[in-house]
Amino acid sequence: MLESLSNSLQSALNRLRGKGRLTEADVQEAMREIRLALLAADVNVKVVRDFVNRVRERAVGQDLQKSLTPGQQVVKIVYEELTELMGGAQARIQMAPKPPTVVMLVGLQGAGKTTAIAKLGLAFRQHQHRPLLVAADVYRPAAIDQLKVLGKQIDIPVFDQGADANPVAIAKASLAEAEKAGADIVLIDTAGRLHIDDQLMEELEGMKAAVQPTEILLVVDAMTGQDAVHVAETFHQRLGVTGVILTKLDGDARGGAALTVRAVTGCPIKYVGLGEKIEPLEPFHPDRLASRILGMGDVLSLIERAQERIDLEKAKEMEARMRTSSFTLNDFQEMFRQVRNLGPLDQVLKMIPGMNRMKGLENIDLNDRRFLRMDAIISSMTPAEREDPSVMNASRRRRIANGSGTTVREVNQLLNQFEQTREMMKRFTGMGKRMSRRSAMSALKAMGGLGGMPGLKDMPSLSDMPANSVAGSGGEPRQRQHRKKKRK
Repeated sequence: MLESLSNSLQSALNRLRGKGRLTEADVQEAMREIRLALLAADVNVKVVRDFVNRVRERAVGQDLQKSLTPGQQVVKIVYEELTELMGGAQARIQMAPKPPTVVMLVGLQGAGKTTAIAKLGLAFRQHQHRPLLVAADVYRPAAIDQLKVLGKQIDIPVFDQGADANPVAIAKASLAEAEKAGADIVLIDTAGRLHIDDQLMEELEGMKAAVQPTEILLVVDAMTGQDAVHVAETFHQRLGVTGVILTKLDGDARGGAALTVRAVTGCPIKYVGLGEKIEPLEPFHPDRLASRILGMGDVLSLIERAQERIDLEKAKEMEARMRTSSFTLNDFQEMFRQVRNLGPLDQVLKMIPGMNRMKGLENIDLNDRRFLRMDAIISSMTPAEREDPSVMNASRRRRIANGSGTTVREVNQLLNQFEQTREMMKRFTGMGKRMSRRSAMSALKAMGGLGGMPGLKDMPSLSDMPANSVAGSGGEPRQRQHRKKKRK
């Protein structure tokens, strides 16, 4: 996600990090590279010019904080300006004073409206709402059937009147259906076109007048870059769009749409779609995305994801067994299943501050299939073997390899990783101290079979990050403590 932009900006700013003194030439060179990085990311030219001018003015004219070096101060300014460029604060969905809240999703064909409406329904249900999906796209073949299938998958009701009905009539009838079904959120899937035309806009305007939606969310494909911004501008002029949903953001290595939509149209980005699985849309947090773009991680999102997807009861039981040294292969299997629930491992690691700058990470196999093979190996063991791996002999290992569709070598690797993890758990519970970052990576290595990870000693410290970074809680006090320790 936004990988090209992230790498370019970090490369430009890394030259400034740690410098005790910056010359005007240093700042000018950094601004030139930032300008080129943003232009290469397909960001609007006027937006780039204004952004670079604001950063330059602040970098030259602002007094330095005592806790930051001049280089760190520039990083902090870029972080704050990036956050402001994308909207500053999270834009939330407006709820109607009296239910139901009506949300229309509009956009061109291929942007992912139908999938987005299912994901948005899941996001609302997570917060104890009762959504109703409305199939009002009667033009695209199988659009209604697609929404019905998605609704069945996520167990959310879908209202439709067939492909011959009038879209405006469907939208009006959905309000009565919502009242009848006790739904407090009505999500209307509208028709799209391959291009913007008057017929499309007139129909959407008629639907807006009929149902008086609380929110009109424009769904745009982030991978279309500046075209997405032009589409947003046109829809906003005709319909008064209240927010944007950016889909396929994880497939956009440039980032032009994410950085430009708010600045050009004034419409805030409210949700982003990541991945192809039917999972809830993620609320858009400008400060967290800016933090990730600059390589400072996104600890808050990682914590929220863990709270949503990790079974706390199972985690407590596992912790208790670790303390009593009764950690088994069943626990090991549950451990990496919980890790898988957090999402692709490469995305999870990038949420940890400094991981993107760790040498050797790009050479590590973080493929999700490795977890699946490990799961198959443990599932092929008998209950006795999972409780006591010491009974494993050569014939048992061959049987497990055949049963799981793997090799004896992979079975041996898993058993070695399990032993390493169990030894680490004993040490950690005995020490009673928080794991260092190096120990945490060792745990990940043992747990996921990640292979050698050179360059751990080159990982940056938290003092490299801006004081008010989302990733670095504590800011100035922590940096002062870090320097005091060095003096001692």
